[in-house]
Amino acid sequence: MPISRRSALTAGLGAGLGAGLSTGLGAGFGASAALAGASPVPEAVGFDLNAETLDGGEQVTAVTLRTARLGGIDPASVTTSTFRVHARATSPLAPGEPIFSEYDLDRTVTAARLDRRGNIVLELAHAEGQVGGGTLGYLVSRGRNVRLDLVYTITQNTPLVLRGGHPVTISQFSQGRLSNPEVDAFSYHESASGMKYRLYAPRGRGRRPLVVWLHGGGEGASLPDGYYDNETTLRANRGALGFATPEAQRIFDDAYVVAPQSFSYWMADGDRFAPLIREIIRDVARRRPVDPRRIHVVGCSNGGYMSMKMTVAYPGLFASSIPICGIVTGLISDSELAGIRTPSWLVTSLDDDTVPPQPNTVHAAEVIPGARVTLYDHVIWNGHPFPGHWSWIYVARNERRYWQWMAHQRLTR
Repeated sequence: MPISRRSALTAGLGAGLGAGLSTGLGAGFGASAALAGASPVPEAVGFDLNAETLDGGEQVTAVTLRTARLGGIDPASVTTSTFRVHARATSPLAPGEPIFSEYDLDRTVTAARLDRRGNIVLELAHAEGQVGGGTLGYLVSRGRNVRLDLVYTITQNTPLVLRGGHPVTISQFSQGRLSNPEVDAFSYHESASGMKYRLYAPRGRGRRPLVVWLHGGGEGASLPDGYYDNETTLRANRGALGFATPEAQRIFDDAYVVAPQSFSYWMADGDRFAPLIREIIRDVARRRPVDPRRIHVVGCSNGGYMSMKMTVAYPGLFASSIPICGIVTGLISDSELAGIRTPSWLVTSLDDDTVPPQPNTVHAAEVIPGARVTLYDHVIWNGHPFPGHWSWIYVARNERRYWQWMAHQRLTR
């Protein structure tokens, strides 16, 4: 029985520290029996899964059948009932252990069309909180989001009609890649210390700002399992992706965006992880024209803690910091908070039952000199209610002109 990952995220700290992802695509094959009066296509037709990262995590939103090589297809023969799409998503680790968001079901085709190349695109029903389209699962025993193994099966129900009136049936389908243009825009890297990270490079030339996104606890690696995917940081939520959107890039005058992935979770050893994140920033700045006066750090939950930790450890490095629903209790002392000189804007929701706002965000904002603070009552976006811990959605969507404030901050050195 599918269980919503949102339910897991309200259950405890580990679950509340980010949304989840998928470890890879299964080698899915689906076949159609030749339909009456239709000629079978002898070779397998490949298809790709098209995904989008919603505020609640990545979902497969469409399937593209690579039918261009068949020649001209009559658009009238491509309808929502021409094909059946079945999806199965299973855990890549620890079979049999509890994981949220596995599923085995038919996906509803909401629209069918030909793209300009002649490929068939099947749009699939998807929505925030909907089970049955996500690419991520939350492993309870690991406290980690992982990429689900996805196997999609396509079945043809009615013939396609080629120009000239010739009906054909595709005899076999072969699953291809998972495509998410926003995620794919980030390149893969690994620092000398072995910490993996993703990097978005802007089009602009000359020295550009750098935004460092620090993920939540659910998006770290699970090294005992050999799981270190360098994927969940971008697919779990829109945190890093938001800063790579055209809107954000205009506001920042083109910015690099880097998203490191922890070996575990930042709170496990902030003193150890701080220099490793610093090393990544140094690597990017050495290889790319980064403006040292405009380096910004933003993080959610575990990453909210780590963003404050970075401004404690490196007081002259960052032009601004936005810690979102971060923990300080027992991790960052009042004297350290009082010593922060980086312009800081702290964000949380008052109904956050994962990281209590008063002893953490509210207290930190009172102690950090000149800090701004935004306290939401609830987390609601586009009419959809999210768990109170997910206040990073507001920053990822620039709800209070957070990006303009960040872009305005510069070091004076």
